[in-house]
Amino acid sequence: MTVLFIINEAPYGNEKMYNALRLAHQLKKDQPETDIRIFLMADAVTAALPAQETPNGYYNIARMLQLVLNHQGTIKLCGSCVQARGMKDLQLLEGVEMSNMAELAAWTLESDRVLVF
Repeated sequence: MTVLFIINEAPYGNEKMYNALRLAHQLKKDQPETDIRIFLMADAVTAALPAQETPNGYYNIARMLQLVLNHQGTIKLCGSCVQARGMKDLQLLEGVEMSNMAELAAWTLESDRVLVF
């Protein structure tokens, strides 16, 4: 099964991305053969920046994204969203890829489930 997560919200300030990633991790744990795909759009693209420093006891979105990658998940960023936020030339988490709406459309059609956060 392929599950696509489309995340639009900023990584901090609310818990939408945190909860989306928690669900992605649980799906992979319960059904290891599940193909987890994450597409970050709008302010969610900032989650792919490395070296996030969060206070002890708080979740770190970059570490949660890295876990997805470590378990053969795929994470892509909306290229125009990255460009609009001046992030085009910034370093991203290793393994995160730039993408576009055409690829998101293809992923949507290929996926068994699409979840939007």
